[in-house]
Amino acid sequence: MPFLSINTHRTFFEPGQTILEICDALSIRIPTLCHLKGTSASGVCGVCLVAEKERGMIRACDAAAREGMDIRTDGFDVRAARKKAIEALVATGNHNCGVSGGMTSGFTDFQMDAGRMESSFDLCPVWGDCRLQDLVYEYQAQAGGFDTAWKKEVPDVGNPMIVRDFSRCIGCGRCVKACNEIQVNRAIDMDKSWGRDVATTVKGSSLTDSDCVFCGECIQACPVGALVDKKAKNLWRPWEVEKVRTTCPYCGVGCQQELHVKDGKIVKVAGVEDAAPNKGRLCVKGRFGYDFIYSDERIKMPVIRENGEFREVSWEQALDYTADRLKQIIKASGPDAVAGVSCARSINEDSYQMQKLFRAVFKTNNIDHCART
Repeated sequence: MPFLSINTHRTFFEPGQTILEICDALSIRIPTLCHLKGTSASGVCGVCLVAEKERGMIRACDAAAREGMDIRTDGFDVRAARKKAIEALVATGNHNCGVSGGMTSGFTDFQMDAGRMESSFDLCPVWGDCRLQDLVYEYQAQAGGFDTAWKKEVPDVGNPMIVRDFSRCIGCGRCVKACNEIQVNRAIDMDKSWGRDVATTVKGSSLTDSDCVFCGECIQACPVGALVDKKAKNLWRPWEVEKVRTTCPYCGVGCQQELHVKDGKIVKVAGVEDAAPNKGRLCVKGRFGYDFIYSDERIKMPVIRENGEFREVSWEQALDYTADRLKQIIKASGPDAVAGVSCARSINEDSYQMQKLFRAVFKTNNIDHCART
C-alpha cells in the first residue's frame, strides 16, 4: 500500500484519495468553503491550502495523494496563505463579517463592536451562522478594499421559499453541487456573465420558472448569505435557538431533521447531515412544511357531528362512537361499505396497523393513504 508523510507522520492511503480525505480520516482539520462532501472537488476557494515539500502550497480538496509526498497542514506560511484566500473572498462581495481595512483597534475589540450591531438591518441574515465569518474570525482576516460592484445587485425576494442575494455569493459552487450531484435536480449552474462566478438557474430564469423543486438543499449547502430560507430570514440567531433532532412526520422514509426552536416555536428546519437515511437531504415538505403546526384551524380534540354541528368529545367517546358506527355499517352493508385513509404523516408502523385492521379485521381491501400536504 502506498504511503506519504503528513505532519512528519508516515501515513498509508488508498490510490485515488485526496489529501483532504486522508486528513479527514486522521481527524486532522483542514478548513474548507467550496468543498461539499460526496461531490466532485472544484478547488475554487483556496481555503484548504496545505504545504507540500516539493510544490509548495497545494489545495487539499483536489490534490490526489502520491507516493512519498511530504505534507504539512499547519504553520505560519500555511495560515498566511489561507488568510490571504479568505480576505480575497471577503473583498469580492457584501460580506460584513466584522472586518475592516482600516482597523485601528485590536481584532477582539472590533469583534465586540460588530457584535453589538448584530440587530442592524445592514448585517447579513446569516450573521453568526456563516462559514466564511467563522474563518474570518479564526484567521483574523481583514480586507484592504471592497469591490463595490455588488451594491447594484438587488436580492431576489420574489420566491416564497428562497431569497437569492448575488451580492453575497462567493462563487464556491456548493449549491450547484448540492442541486446537481446530491439531489440531481439540475436546476442551477454557475454563470460567468455577471463578471464573476455566481449561481443562477440553468436558463437564467426565476426559480419558479426553472426545474427547481424547492427542496432547499442549496440553502443548506450555501456557506454564506447568498441563499437564505425566506421563512426563517431574520427570525433567529444561533445563540437564540435550541436545536432539536427529530424524524420528519410527512412519510415513512424517516428523514432526520434538526429543528431550530426559538421561544418554543420552530423557526427553521435543516437536515441532519451525518444521519441515515437522508444524510442531510430533505424534500420541500420536510424543510418548509411546518406552518400547519401553528394553524388556528387545527382540530385539537376529537369531534362528533350531531345535527349538522360538531361537538368536542373525549378520545374514549370518539373511539367508542367510531367502533360502534363501523360495526353497524359492516353488519348492514358488508365490509366493502367501509374504507380507510391513512395519513401520509403517519409513521410506517401506524400505517401498517391501519391496513391490518381493515384487511384482517374488517375483511376489506379498501385502504389507501393520503399524500397531500
